[in-house]
Amino acid sequence: MLAIPFPQIDPVAFSVGPLAVRWYGLAYFAGILLGWLYGRRLVAHARLWGSRPAPLTTPDVDDFLLWGTLGIILGGRVGYAIFYQPGHYLDDPLGFFRLWEGGMSFHGGLLGIVVAMGLFAVSRGIRLLSLFDIVAAAGPIGLFFGRLANFINGELWGRPTEVPWAMVFPGSDLQPRHPSQLYEAALEGILLFLVLRILTHRYFALTRPGLTGGAFIAGYGAARILVEFFREPDPQLGFISGAMTMGMILSLPMVLIGLLAISWALMRRPA
Repeated sequence: MLAIPFPQIDPVAFSVGPLAVRWYGLAYFAGILLGWLYGRRLVAHARLWGSRPAPLTTPDVDDFLLWGTLGIILGGRVGYAIFYQPGHYLDDPLGFFRLWEGGMSFHGGLLGIVVAMGLFAVSRGIRLLSLFDIVAAAGPIGLFFGRLANFINGELWGRPTEVPWAMVFPGSDLQPRHPSQLYEAALEGILLFLVLRILTHRYFALTRPGLTGGAFIAGYGAARILVEFFREPDPQLGFISGAMTMGMILSLPMVLIGLLAISWALMRRPA
């Protein structure tokens, strides 16, 4: 079968002496940096808040950057260890800290940053849902770069297929497969970002705390479930039940919680 050759991109972007800087780390850096800049713009844009001051300030966004980064990294790593590699890091505890080898869970990162947001909101006395809305609006930026990094690493590939854009990934069984990382970059990154931007800039969703956050959670969950039909299940887990994968099981509650948050936000008066 015909397949598009996989672009052989060195996972190491550049080296400085013994220090190797990988595309995986640069993707996280770019996603967090651009997400922070976008969040600052949303907070400073008074029209998006009903021409009133936002319930948090740009210094709040600046200070939350460290909290959010720690929440994403720690939560993502712990979530991966629990959901996808149970027992592995008990045999190799130091492997937990080798982040450059990959192994991050979005669902774990989400739980980690939610904890970080809760602690930060309490410490600053700011509205938690508004902080969540800002982080959610910027979230697809990080997801986009993260999925590109998965593609460069040649990991999390798709199921065998005969579509014209199939690829043979290094380290696989040499079957043409769906480039599911790019599907996720398009859906969870580009499409979800555009949907949330329309909500915040055209329908002023930020004046209804929880609406943007709920749309992000439901949108990601729906996109992830769709892509799971094309993505190869993790080999150590396989299919959990029938055609269900771990990604589907973890994303289904997100869709329900997101829809409930959207309904709750719409029933309340704009802030």
